[in-house]
Amino acid sequence: MMNQQSRRWEQHVRDVAAHVEEDLLHVVTYINDEVVPDIRRNGSQALRRAATELQKLALRMEDKPKP
Repeated sequence: MMNQQSRRWEQHVRDVAAHVEEDLLHVVTYINDEVVPDIRRNGSQALRRAATELQKLALRMEDKPKP
């Protein structure tokens, strides 16, 4: 009887592990399809804004009178 319970418990653990693996695959797919592209888009926009501000700073530094 203990052997039967042990088998049921092991099967339950295998089932849970399969569900966890499936859920993890969904999470990875979501991150790759939704999160990463958004970060890349926003990251490039942030770099463009920073480049613009650096250009402005360089122009101001060039316009300052030299001592």
